[in-house]
Amino acid sequence: MKVPALQRLRAKMKSGTPVYGLWITLESPSICEMAVGLGLDWVTIDAEHGHLDWKEIVEHIRAAVRSDTVVFVRLAENSPALIKRALDVGADGVMIPWIETGLQLEAAIAAATYPPRGIRGIGAERATCWGQCFIEHTGEADQNVMVIPIIETVRAVKNIAELAAVKGAELYFFGPADLSSTAGFPGQWEGPGVGDMIVSAKDALRAAGKHCGVVATDNANLTKRKEQGFAAIALGLDAGLLIRSLHATLGVAGRDRQLRASFTLENNAAALAAEKPVSCAPPEMKPDRNEVMNQPGSGPQFAITPGVKFDCLVGAHNTARNLTTGYVTFAPGAVLPCHRHTFGESITLLRGRAVIDVEGRCYEVGPLDNVTVPRGLAHKVTNLSRTNPAVFHIALASAKPDRELVDTFFPRRTMPEATATHPGGERVTYQKKVERYAPGNGAAFVDFCNAELVPGIEMSGGYGLFQQGGRLPAHLHDFDESISIVEGTATCLVEGRRYTLGNLETALQPRGRVHYFINETPAPMGMIWFYAGPMPERIVVDETCAIGPNVAMAGA
Repeated sequence: MKVPALQRLRAKMKSGTPVYGLWITLESPSICEMAVGLGLDWVTIDAEHGHLDWKEIVEHIRAAVRSDTVVFVRLAENSPALIKRALDVGADGVMIPWIETGLQLEAAIAAATYPPRGIRGIGAERATCWGQCFIEHTGEADQNVMVIPIIETVRAVKNIAELAAVKGAELYFFGPADLSSTAGFPGQWEGPGVGDMIVSAKDALRAAGKHCGVVATDNANLTKRKEQGFAAIALGLDAGLLIRSLHATLGVAGRDRQLRASFTLENNAAALAAEKPVSCAPPEMKPDRNEVMNQPGSGPQFAITPGVKFDCLVGAHNTARNLTTGYVTFAPGAVLPCHRHTFGESITLLRGRAVIDVEGRCYEVGPLDNVTVPRGLAHKVTNLSRTNPAVFHIALASAKPDRELVDTFFPRRTMPEATATHPGGERVTYQKKVERYAPGNGAAFVDFCNAELVPGIEMSGGYGLFQQGGRLPAHLHDFDESISIVEGTATCLVEGRRYTLGNLETALQPRGRVHYFINETPAPMGMIWFYAGPMPERIVVDETCAIGPNVAMAGA
């Protein structure tokens, strides 16, 4: 046990200085050595999920010996046997999953404490220098070992006052993914309302004199967590950081693609072609709202800043949930000042040339190029033309968006024209340099953003081009969708209702409504689509669910 390192860690947190760490899921002890060499305050070896065995855990612990980096082991369960074993092989502390009550936390602390106060057995292992330092180790272990509960259920949040009152626990970690799952949003890192739940629980723990920790999803999220007052912040998971870097470099090479659970090299077209239609929509997804077809100018319009006007087509005004889309027109030379949001934003240029500046990283974009900015990143937009307006499609992962102006100076640098997720966390898509896939016959799509391309983003979307006869299968989603027709004319069928859209008209398809789009004209048809969900997931259903018994004409 590295007592001086633990003392320094505690002193930093007590002084209000965040301590930064790395979540280790891969087996090579070189990863831990890199973390130590880079001066990280702590690492967590994940023995709950994944494939690490005890031999590999010990090798990671050895890689940090005689360093200032504290080593925690995240265990598979709240087990006295596992707690004892992790501490005996030399861990400085343990993280215990799924802690929901004060009694569970007290039991974990007792398992990490020697008698007479606890039930930890004394072993002749690494912690006691193989039995040579019984007196020294038992004399210092109880005062220094850290037992860290992981708050990852709705029940734990409800019991947060009870958990905060437990003596012997000083650092509490949050697990947003499992917390989202128990809140009814499996597969999401932070489902609707979960972020507020975490912050509220964190505030309650801090008021009780405790410290809180969390894993950052990207660089912007790291800054946000620091501002929120988290004391221990993981820079990320080792595998996730590697994949993020690979995505960025593959993007520069024009070879970026999404990982798939099958670990095959099939592209989106093959995966989507394998979808088997179900006979009808699941009963639990029965919609509670109708679709809305919106013409430009039909919704709220206002000036964001002089020379910059927003035309909102989908948002709270027409019952959209967790999503706002519309068009922003920039007068010649107009500049939208530097600002940031508490939600993600995706910006697609439709007409003109512009520069989108994300914390000093400047991207020059042309028609149908896109920049997606995660929450918390400061950005501004400039119309490069002094004579012509520029028009953008924007999507915001909130039905009631707002913004915060930022006056921080960021050194400017021109970024290369490459489709990639950049080190700051933003993703840039250049139409001429991106792979396309086919979600339906005669349709070619480009993904602008989703949780795989932009970790932590709350929405997903992209651009689709349909040739004559190009169409999608009848389908529905478990979230709202916005579809803007930016080129040509589209036909949309929604449960027997037929619409014709063009000229930047935008459809709001609410959760659960069965629909599909088709191009019935000789000219190409282009759309920009955005989902109020982090991944472009759909349920394909039988064609009759969208056509209906009697197809009625409806005006756009």
